Amino acid sequence: MTARTQYDLTAADLNVVLALVRAGTLAAAGERLLVDASTVFRTLQKVERGLGRTLFERSRSGYAATDLARTLAEQAEQMETALEVARSAVQAVPAQVSGTVRITTTDTILHGLVAPALKDLVAEHPLLNLELHTANEVVSLTRREADIAVRATMRPPQHLVGRRLGPIRLRLYAAKKAPLRRAASRDPASVPWIATDDMLPDHPSVLWRRKHFPKVVPGLRVNSVLAVMELISLGLGIGVLPAFLAADRPDLVALDAPADDHPNDLWLLTHRESRHLRRVSAVYGHLAERLVLG
Repeated sequence: MTARTQYDLTAADLNVVLALVRAGTLAAAGERLLVDASTVFRTLQKVERGLGRTLFERSRSGYAATDLARTLAEQAEQMETALEVARSAVQAVPAQVSGTVRITTTDTILHGLVAPALKDLVAEHPLLNLELHTANEVVSLTRREADIAVRATMRPPQHLVGRRLGPIRLRLYAAKKAPLRRAASRDPASVPWIATDDMLPDHPSVLWRRKHFPKVVPGLRVNSVLAVMELISLGLGIGVLPAFLAADRPDLVALDAPADDHPNDLWLLTHRESRHLRRVSAVYGHLAERLVLG
């Protein structure tokens, strides 16, 4: 491709590039922009022809951004953030926060820590909308799939900023009224175990069990830590849980003392630019204050 004359990029061009970098397909980018896929395709062709450069590598799986496309997307994100800041300043009402904040975390952290912490925030700011995304994979804050992440990690990504909230400690639990509790207290390896399945092979609870009880083979496997907790509460076996998750469960009892070793820390993370938005700052500050690890 060769550009005949210098092409002047427009804000609309950058929005299309940003949408395609984030979405990866013409159809998904069109959904973000509220246009059809053919409009995205025509705009992309016009921009690439004007620049004389390829912005995306096409394949059956979608559109993969080149280095130039990612650079343009970063500039588009700065424009997007500046516009959001301006809108927030215009629409802001003293002591009131509005708009949408997207939070990503795991289902375990959501139920054990985040959701209880949001109750007061929702009551205080009724115009604030929260979108909660739960998944074990890390949703990209850089691509603005989320504004805030609450994650268990020892090495948070360098392009994000945040706060370490403390260590996530793991303990071995049984149902308080389970017949196997006494035997489990004497010899945990002698009773049935419940654990996550192969969908979570590197989950901290799995690593902890392999370290402390390497010969144990769980007889019951499920695909979430929440399911492990519920099955333990039914007396079907013992298992490893984050201490914060089981802390308010009177039907569960810890079989060991809190261990000093912990595979992960809890981090509250956000994008370097998003943190200055009033709504993101309000939610981030609230979570930083309320998320307490026991």
